[in-house]
Amino acid sequence: MTDVVGASATGNGLARRRRRRWVRGAALGTGVLLVAAVGGGWTLYAKLSHNITADKAAESELARYERERPTALVHGAQNILVIGSDTRAGDGNRRYGKDSGTQRSDTTILLHLARDRRSATAVSLPRDLMVHVPDCLRADGRRSDPSFTLFNSAFAVGGSACTIRTVEKLTNIRIDHHVVVDFSGFKNMVDAVDGVQVCLKKPINDKAAKLRLPAGRVTLDGEQALGYVRVRKSLGDGSDTGRMDRQQQFLGALVKKVRSTDVLLNPAKLYPLLDAATSALTTDPELASLRGLYQLVRGLREVPTDQVRFLTVPWEPYVYDTNRDQLVAGRADALFALLRADRPVKVAKKNPSEESQATTFRGKTAAEDSCE
Repeated sequence: MTDVVGASATGNGLARRRRRRWVRGAALGTGVLLVAAVGGGWTLYAKLSHNITADKAAESELARYERERPTALVHGAQNILVIGSDTRAGDGNRRYGKDSGTQRSDTTILLHLARDRRSATAVSLPRDLMVHVPDCLRADGRRSDPSFTLFNSAFAVGGSACTIRTVEKLTNIRIDHHVVVDFSGFKNMVDAVDGVQVCLKKPINDKAAKLRLPAGRVTLDGEQALGYVRVRKSLGDGSDTGRMDRQQQFLGALVKKVRSTDVLLNPAKLYPLLDAATSALTTDPELASLRGLYQLVRGLREVPTDQVRFLTVPWEPYVYDTNRDQLVAGRADALFALLRADRPVKVAKKNPSEESQATTFRGKTAAEDSCE
């Protein structure tokens, strides 16, 4: 009996010690894996955050004029100015033309995010719009004189800060954040999602843009997409308005592609997209990190695509030069008032009736199929 009890006691003790060693080993192994995962995750986080360029010069310039800037009327609503730069400086951009040392805003979009994050409105501002540009700080440290000139010259004169101040004076809307994207960055984002599908009603053959595409549904890679959103003379009526329509169509298609589970739930596609997107961006310092961007876009995940609206600010030919544009004062003021007050903006494919012009504007939603 004693031998049995002794044998039993010795065997159970050995088993318990082995189990404790196994648990300690498993815990150590798990800990190593967690540390590796956290370390790797932190490395990726740091890399992606480091990709974003913080626009500290604009922050400093805007702070100088804080007293004259508009006051935000609705807490929680956000207004972001998205600027597509035509700079030829930097990797990958020189191939699109000679670097003259200046840059202009090839595309400018005022993006309004509703306070409840149930809708988003993107308003294109024509680059040939005649506007009052304030005195701005030039890259050489001198200050420009105020002028009445083309809208996109504000970016050439004083960069993003000058563009923001010009937009705020034009709209009386407080710009909370800004994002600048160049040619190369735009291409890389499109390639990161394996291209974006658009619908072409006619074939395109533009030698200058090196763009040759058939009619119908076509998936554009980054180079083709850049040509598609920038070309103007060979498509439609050759106007900047036609180009803005194509940009809005493309952005709607890009929104649908990025929101698809094929991208957002696939790490192999999501990381390249994040890497390309963050590498392409120059933003205000508050957005210049993954955390900052996440805080901005997390509420957008539930916005229905039919509530992501694209339109162009109401405009007409400039009275003194038909090659320039001017705001349709009453209609543009009505749009700006809706955005300031965070009230719904409706869009329609055709010009709205007189009865609905106070809240409805010609435009489209991200849910619309351009082939229809």
